[in-house]
Amino acid sequence: MKIDKKSKFKLVMLVVVVILAVILFLQNREIVETHILFARFQMSRALLLIVTFALGFLAGILAAGHFLRKKKV
Repeated sequence: MKIDKKSKFKLVMLVVVVILAVILFLQNREIVETHILFARFQMSRALLLIVTFALGFLAGILAAGHFLRKKKV
């Protein structure tokens, strides 16, 4: 199986982003207080970053899927 340059570039970029994210998460372990609407949470900053990163990633996938479907029609 041969991998084209575009796929290889995407894979390298994904690995770089994941490595940078892990470094960022590991450097932010202190406890912070977070307010979401009327709730107040105490959690590590790393966990907050992971949740925020995951939600942003999911939003990006959903937005890309929406625009790709719209483009086909």
